[in-house]
Amino acid sequence: MRRKSLTANRLADRLACPRALCRLRIWMPPHTRAPGRLRYRRRPLSSHTERPQAVAVVPSLHDRSEEVSRLEAALYVAREPLTPRRLAKLARLTDGTRARSLLKELKRLHEASGSAFRVEQIAGGFQLLTRAPFGPWVRRFMETPVENRLSTAALETLAIVAYRQPVTRAEIESIRGVGSEEMLRQLLDRDLLAIGGRTEEIGRPNVYATTKRFLRVFGLSKIEDLPPSVAPADGAAASS
Repeated sequence: MRRKSLTANRLADRLACPRALCRLRIWMPPHTRAPGRLRYRRRPLSSHTERPQAVAVVPSLHDRSEEVSRLEAALYVAREPLTPRRLAKLARLTDGTRARSLLKELKRLHEASGSAFRVEQIAGGFQLLTRAPFGPWVRRFMETPVENRLSTAALETLAIVAYRQPVTRAEIESIRGVGSEEMLRQLLDRDLLAIGGRTEEIGRPNVYATTKRFLRVFGLSKIEDLPPSVAPADGAAASS
């Protein structure tokens, strides 16, 4: 049954009666109730409700460990190729094996990030070099003076020594057909050639060989990395 609305008189009569006051319920809006009395029912998650999935954090290509950063700094300031043992000492690593492992990681980071530099193994060590596509930009700041460049005759002599070493001056001159004493002296002064000993022939002439600087200048790890030489044909050899 619907409760009858209380008129002002009936409300006054009930308020005057203590028992009626005890039975009287005063309505209060929900927002005036104490927060502690509010109860909320938790709805169970439906089987179709999608739960948030964990997002895997992918490390950045530019992230480097402290060891890799020290190794890269040592390569950056080096003016010549450094062996793994030397790099381990400069970068405060455990040994050369650890340095080789970090060199592979650094090389991978450079390739993945599109760096202008690369780690190359040359002259028995490792060095940080500029990539070939950026060569024209670097040459603007590092132009080699004309007087410091090798002449055609010097390059010809150097190529003979590189492919025939150890070789004597007489053997070089027999291939070139002209005297090579001045060319050998220039190459020795530039530290591209060195005297590698003497032969057992009469007079014990000197033999010449290439140096580590030669490997550095031509970007070779070892002398076996030279491109294969093309032997002259029989007719060409006879005519020479």
